[in-house]
Amino acid sequence: MATIALLEATLPLNLTLVGVAVVRRGLGARPLAPRPTSASTSTSARQTVLISGGKMTKALVLARLFHAAGHRVVLVETARYRLTGHRFSNAVDAFHVVPDPTSPDYADALLRIVEDEGVDVWVPVSSPASSLPEAQAAERLEEHCEVVHLDTDTLRRVDDKHAFAEMAAAIDLPVPATHRITDPQQVLDFDFASHPGPWVLKSIPYDPVRRLDLTPLPRPTPAETAAFVADLPISPEQPWILQELLVGTEWCTHGTARAGRVQVWACCRSSAWQLTYEQVEHPAIRAWVEAFVAAYDLTGQVSFDFMEDADGVVRAIECNPRTHSAITLLAGRPEVAAAYLDDDAEPVAPPVGGRPTYWLHHELWQALRHPATAPGRLRTIARGTEAVLDGRDPLPFLALHHLHLPSLLWQNLRTGRPWTKVDVNIGKLVEPGGD
Repeated sequence: MATIALLEATLPLNLTLVGVAVVRRGLGARPLAPRPTSASTSTSARQTVLISGGKMTKALVLARLFHAAGHRVVLVETARYRLTGHRFSNAVDAFHVVPDPTSPDYADALLRIVEDEGVDVWVPVSSPASSLPEAQAAERLEEHCEVVHLDTDTLRRVDDKHAFAEMAAAIDLPVPATHRITDPQQVLDFDFASHPGPWVLKSIPYDPVRRLDLTPLPRPTPAETAAFVADLPISPEQPWILQELLVGTEWCTHGTARAGRVQVWACCRSSAWQLTYEQVEHPAIRAWVEAFVAAYDLTGQVSFDFMEDADGVVRAIECNPRTHSAITLLAGRPEVAAAYLDDDAEPVAPPVGGRPTYWLHHELWQALRHPATAPGRLRTIARGTEAVLDGRDPLPFLALHHLHLPSLLWQNLRTGRPWTKVDVNIGKLVEPGGD
């Protein structure tokens, strides 16, 4: 209740910010007016683009980009998130509620939308839990529209942290030492004396809470190691990895690939709960990703996490086969649409030294919680761009904070469902066992 009240208390501030943004964009300007299409910025014909995962900021950014390039946008989301503020965007021509991606009815629902709306291309904006079901749904839809997503077999492999490490090592790309764990006893039997590490355990299936636990192994005593491992749900059905714990600078990337070629690119410094993105030039990381994408002839959206050691060696920690939020750095670049849709489009990347993206209420809340960080956060706000707020398209920003997020909190309040964090970026509450 306090969180809902705090969100609603920001209404005067948000109205002021929207008013300023609208004035800065120019009174009387058409909101998000599509730009004339050209060979350099879009495909030759206007297409209808279906975007799933509509609650997430990255879905809104893509909707705006496709719209600005002259395409028609259809947005979909599940019933739980039906009040997403993004459905009210000027860039969205149609919005539909669909079953959860894990439902057996999901593919059928998408197929009906594809047929009814005349969809030409589906661009899934996947959550960790939906990326595989969406690959499986794509098998039903591929005869009716193009799908910019990895095929099911490839997605299973890259989304499995152990299988991904094997794929990279097979083509001589550096990764940390990684071992598949299906029984807690394997950890206790591991020869830590010969391989002191440190090591870390990570769940292969996505775990929104435990993914942040990087407790180094072994613990100071064998008993403490056994106690730590005993608390984890390790089994053949829920495998984990024991991975070399790397120390250094962490990086994250977004890549959209077509026929083994990276056509949309972003690379940023990373952190556990990162909600600020700023483009950097890192040739070694880009070369790693381009080599991997080319070797496996990937088409789809792939995001990688890297660690760079003191000697400048970069190793890929994992691959996430879905859109990365760093794509917010490409807002206002309609040529991204062609890079998604055309095999021969020019690659697109944010400019190095450009304005970073951030989520205002996250920055303000963290500044209040951790006053020592306030000066840096205020500098980010002063020099950056709010990821959702756009003076040509103001309703998503207002609805996010005053309809979408309060509705989710109210649902959890009514059902007694616990949550640990409000994530304004992906438009959901982070929950134990969530997606």
